[in-house]
Amino acid sequence: MDLGLKGKSVFVAAASKGLGRAAALEFAREGANVTIASRSEERLSEAKRAIGEATGVEVATVVMDAGREDDVRRAIEQAARRFGGLDVLIVNAGGPPGGRFDDMDDADWQGAFELNLLGTIRMIRAALPHMRQAGGGRIVNLTSTSIKQPIDGLILSNVLRSGVNALTKTLATELAPDGILINTVAPGRIATDRIAELDEDKAERTGRPIEEIRQENEAQIPLGRLGQPDEFGRIVVFYGSFANTYVTGQALLVDGGAVKAL
Repeated sequence: MDLGLKGKSVFVAAASKGLGRAAALEFAREGANVTIASRSEERLSEAKRAIGEATGVEVATVVMDAGREDDVRRAIEQAARRFGGLDVLIVNAGGPPGGRFDDMDDADWQGAFELNLLGTIRMIRAALPHMRQAGGGRIVNLTSTSIKQPIDGLILSNVLRSGVNALTKTLATELAPDGILINTVAPGRIATDRIAELDEDKAERTGRPIEEIRQENEAQIPLGRLGQPDEFGRIVVFYGSFANTYVTGQALLVDGGAVKAL
């Protein structure tokens, strides 16, 4: 299948590691002109090297803090200048700290809002003029399965990620006349550093062996294992591609069947 991505300009946020990096790698495999963004210049350099070795494609890099409006605007503009526009935006950000309601103060809530919801809004706002100029585009918001089924101990993620999903659904109607399709792709337990950290935190809090925690989590997944980053990345690439011509405003869970909500 031709995904229609060859030569397209693709911006992937929080792409120095984890799911963002996995998505960027798959876009590069499809011949897209990829810009990866992250707060860490050192990790960006490592991601650029790894993607180049895997694909033979040199991706562009830009340092960006999604919690700063000027940073977001500058990063998107830099990507658009380098590749003559912007066709695809992959919105991604690290997950907020874990914890329960009583653990969180105003600063925790504000930080999660700035990063996970307002950061998404800022990236989309900065990208839209370029997509409208091009006559269309694709936006994919990476969230979490918590948009369908809250995850214990992740109240900040449960609330703010759900806000991103509501934004996606609303914008699907507003952006359709511009030829811009927007969707949410929500990972379950994918084998990334974030999942490893959450397992370690739970093991420390409960005093249980980490291997026991991992086995317990895998037992809740019908496919019986964690997903791999490349499996997730390929789904993101299709939703962000121009082979996708009629899916917008949807939320796809990539979770091995773990979430039981309808």
